[in-house]
Amino acid sequence: MEKVIVMGVSAGVGKSTFAAKLGKKLSLPVYHLDAYYWKPGWIEAEPEEFREAQEKIVKSDKWIIDGNYTATADIRLAEADTMIYLELPLGICLYRVLKRWLANIGRTRPDLGEGCPEKMDWPFLKFIITTYSARKMKMRERMRVFQNARPGNTVILLTSKKQIEGFFKLPA
Repeated sequence: MEKVIVMGVSAGVGKSTFAAKLGKKLSLPVYHLDAYYWKPGWIEAEPEEFREAQEKIVKSDKWIIDGNYTATADIRLAEADTMIYLELPLGICLYRVLKRWLANIGRTRPDLGEGCPEKMDWPFLKFIITTYSARKMKMRERMRVFQNARPGNTVILLTSKKQIEGFFKLPA
């Protein structure tokens, strides 16, 4: 496990927290895609700039990259040896998104780019709610394709807080 992608069913599932904790456990550098995608003031990076940043990261020998960004997933999937997919119930994801917002109002989280203070709006919540089921099905298919793409590819599916916590109790 040297080139790891951490993906999840939704915002609030815990991708960034999981990746940071895994990075400490395995002594691997962690790259949060949100920090490369969002420019100050919540401005989206140009698609080519975002792709180039990821292409540079995956050339490294070891890394953990967290984030879904399915339009550029091909870059990460082609180089990764492990996919860890987090899938918690919608209610938990929504609760965590709201809790994160309340805990960070006016501050920029470490997994985001500078100048992107925590915010919350109805379109974001609506996006989470209305796309949850479809993303769940697409991610399950993405896991299957990744598993079968190359010998040695590993998929780890964690579907409960207990499984996630238990994962970190395993030897490195």
